[in-house]
Amino acid sequence: MTESSPTRPDDRIPVGISACLLGREVRHDGGHKHSRYCTEVLARHFQFRSLCPEMGAGLGAPRQAMHLVDTDQGMRLRATRGEQDFTAPMQGFVADTLEGLADLRGYILMAKSPSCGMERIRVYREDGEVLRRDASGLFAAALMERYPLLPVEEEGRLNDDRLRENFVERVFIHDDWCRLREAGLTPGGLIGFHSRHKFQLLAHCEATYRRLGPMLADLKRRPLEEIADDYIADFMTAMARRISPGAHVNTMLHLVGFLRDGLEAADLALIHEQIQAYQRGEVPLVVPMTLLRGAQSKVGQPYLAEQRYLTPYPDALGLRNRV
Repeated sequence: MTESSPTRPDDRIPVGISACLLGREVRHDGGHKHSRYCTEVLARHFQFRSLCPEMGAGLGAPRQAMHLVDTDQGMRLRATRGEQDFTAPMQGFVADTLEGLADLRGYILMAKSPSCGMERIRVYREDGEVLRRDASGLFAAALMERYPLLPVEEEGRLNDDRLRENFVERVFIHDDWCRLREAGLTPGGLIGFHSRHKFQLLAHCEATYRRLGPMLADLKRRPLEEIADDYIADFMTAMARRISPGAHVNTMLHLVGFLRDGLEAADLALIHEQIQAYQRGEVPLVVPMTLLRGAQSKVGQPYLAEQRYLTPYPDALGLRNRV
């Protein structure tokens, strides 16, 4: 079951979502798992495209509960009671659907589902015993394999402040990358992308930050498409890493270095004081970041003016108030 158009009628970012999270009564018991955070907060910025693989595979609602079974014929999607096998219709749905999701910038999945679960899905032996608990649902696995750059998260994990902030940040970055590719890849475009996301990359992984700069130093040594593919694969892998408070402190101090000559001693002292307070866990990230943004506005440092680290997503989301 799919809903909404793949077109982009407004400035919201196209993001896929399990239909039950929008309140659609598509679960095996005929119910839903409505996420008010998704529909009341994220929907202001994301244009959700809902999809239920099991409904799309023609299984109906309500329907039999299902689970994954490891067999001699490979992974199967079977009823938890009886021998009915739903693997073929699910595989057919996946094959028919994946290519149409290429314009999405992120995806929010329903946890614990044998079709949509991102991780920790149980796999059973044919005798009914649990074999392992480390699988992904059939649709989720195919989605992540087909679109390895796509930010994917489970709704339940969005209750974690740091995971939520990380996911939303990655969606906005991926959107920027997709817009770059849609406009046509150029050396200047690639350098511009790296320049505006440089400090975000530093915060997530300093080793990747130091590796990717030299990769872009000579864009004539290899085909530009090859460099871009290698670059963004490393970049998005690094962005999936959660940022430690120490890494944020290191990055903010780098920013202060660009502003130091244009600020009075009292302003610098206040910024350093609040960075240290953040490091001690006394204030959230939004406090020193607000001071840095104010300082940048006052100084007008052109290099920092383009840095997305200062404003990686709309302030209205309030994500830095809790990390």
